[in-house]
Formats: sequence, structure tokens, C-alpha cells
Amino acid sequence: LPAWPDSRLCIKDLHFDGVPVRIYLPREPSASKGRGIIFFHGGCGVFGSISKELKEKIICRYIARKSDSVVVSVGYHLAPEHKYPAQSLECLTATVHFLKTAETYGVDPARIIVCGDSVGGTFTASVCQELGHRTDIPKIRAQVLIYPFLQALNFNLPSHQKNAAVAFLSRERTVHYILKYLNKDCSLKEPILAGSHVPEGINLKYRKWINPDLIPDVFKLGYKPPLPALFLPQVHEEVQELFEPWFSPLLAEDAVVCPLPDTCIVTCEHDVLRDDGLLYKKRLEDNNVRVTWHHVEKGFH
Repeated sequence: LPAWPDSRLCIKDLHFDGVPVRIYLPREPSASKGRGIIFFHGGCGVFGSISKELKEKIICRYIARKSDSVVVSVGYHLAPEHKYPAQSLECLTATVHFLKTAETYGVDPARIIVCGDSVGGTFTASVCQELGHRTDIPKIRAQVLIYPFLQALNFNLPSHQKNAAVAFLSRERTVHYILKYLNKDCSLKEPILAGSHVPEGINLKYRKWINPDLIPDVFKLGYKPPLPALFLPQVHEEVQELFEPWFSPLLAEDAVVCPLPDTCIVTCEHDVLRDDGLLYKKRLEDNNVRVTWHHVEKGFH
């Protein structure tokens, strides 16, 4: 659908190297090069749109007006029709294109941030990890992760227990959408929720990064450590994608995390994904990445 007119913004539908984008530009151009923001919408990778979702259109307009920035909303194609990792790769393609052509839109290439909510936060983290060591394009100035999904190893963290039945994104629905996104059989949901998809070796390897002991005590009230799950090799083989940093950015090695840009993380108290954000915050800080953290006490996904 075409964008409705805006008195302060010029809104155009374009393609960046074949990827659909909607770009929001100030009608009154600045005398100097301005800021740029690349936005990846949420929707579990299976729904959402740059043109049909009222929320996304309002968010992008609001950001563009309030920050006096050029905003690029990326219309990555959805699963399962477009198989994983097409979504992440399209976000990467659009980001690289904008970094290379920013001045065309009145943007300083050194003042571009990448931002996303929910799975858009996943794509943001993945894109920034992928571009961290690139020397052929300008560096991303900062990343903003809004209640991001960042790991699929442990669905029994304190936030999963506390918010297991919260409306819209429950613990069970989270895994349901993961399987829909990857076009997997939904019969895998229960063993994944239990943790039966993760062999002991992988649990041990990543325990230093994904561990309820790393969550501050204030967020662990009422938490009960789950019983050890029986490992099911056939389930593990079916969901290998869950162990890729493209899908679970928390699994990236320290060498990938170290060069990441300044980061803003937003978490919500009543959100199953709260602890993903808390764990990534700690990882970034442990690797000397500057982090600004906003926690919404009454917020939900």
C-alpha cells in the first residue's frame, strides 16, 4: 500500500539491491549531512510489513520526525515462503547498500544506526556482527535492540518462567513461531521447550554466556531451576539452525562481539525475551562495548 501523505516527511518506496524499502526523508533538507536510521520490523519473521502494518508506519514516522533523521524501513520477505536465512541476508544487503549510498539521501555515512524490535532486533544484532570486521564500508555508529530475541538454547530462563503465559508472546508461542519461521514440524515444540534439543557439550560450551546465574537477582524472584532434560538426538538434528549465530546472536564468539558499535538495549519486565536482552547486555559490557540499557517495568512484548 502507498504511504499516506505527511506534511513534514517525503516518503518513497524503493529497492536497495532488490530488497524493498520504504524511506522517510525530511521535506526540508538540512544544510549539512544528517543522521540515518535503518529499521527492521518485528513479526517473528512470518508477518509484518513496511506498508500494511500501522505500528511500523507510525514508529518510522515518529523516529524520523523526533530525531530529524532519514529512516529506512526494510521490507524483507517473509518465511516460510522465503526460507531462512533470506530475511537476515536481505537486511544485510539493504544495510550495506544504504551505508554505501547514504550521501545520496543527505546522510552522513558515519552517523547511521541500525534498529529493530523483536526479531528485527535479532536481525540488527546479526547484521552488526557480520559487518563488524568489514573495512570496505563505513562503520555502523550504533545499534538499538528493542526486546530482541537472541538465543534458542534455553527457554527456561527466569523471564520464560515468569512470563510463560503472558498474552501475545507466551513461552509456548515463542517456540511455535520459531518453528513456523524455520518451516519445521510443530511437534518439535515440547522437546525444545524442555531443552531436549541441546546436547551436553553445547550446553557446557555456552553456559558461560547463557545461564540463569548471569541474571541479576532482582529478576530471579520465584525462579526454580528446571530438571535436566533428556537429550533427543533426532530433535537436535532437525533444528541445527538454532545453533547458528545468524539465528542466535548470543552464540557469537568474543572476537565477533568485541568490535560491535555502541548499543542501546530495551527490555520489558513482562516479556519472555527479557533475559535475552539482559544476557546480551552483559556480553557486550564484558567485551568493552558501550551499552545504554532501558528497562520498562510495566512493559510487555
